[in-house]
Amino acid sequence: MALTVYTYANCSICRDAVKWLRAHRVDFTEKPIYTDPPSVAELKRMLAFQDGNLRRLFNTSGIQYRALGLAAKLPAMSAANSLRLLASDGRLVKRPFVLGKKSGLLGFDPAAWQAALGQ
Repeated sequence: MALTVYTYANCSICRDAVKWLRAHRVDFTEKPIYTDPPSVAELKRMLAFQDGNLRRLFNTSGIQYRALGLAAKLPAMSAANSLRLLASDGRLVKRPFVLGKKSGLLGFDPAAWQAALGQ
């Protein structure tokens, strides 16, 4: 199963996630989330894995999220606008962002990753 893993090089959690994938010999392609954020189509797929909860896709602890005041704006924002915003700025996307054919993972939780990836 080939995965696409969006990471930020200076993020220790992303580095831990990549290390975990390599240790478990999971085939993946790594992409830099800031310069090559997930597309709207990929975000829609991830949204389906997150039971339609748009908030889960956002890096709510990020500087950009706070600077844009998204905590207050997000509830009134349409799904389409939210997805376009995420696709336009990788700093807004929760990371690591892992998308496979049958799984979509946000953040790094080794137990959840093991269950989802069958490792």
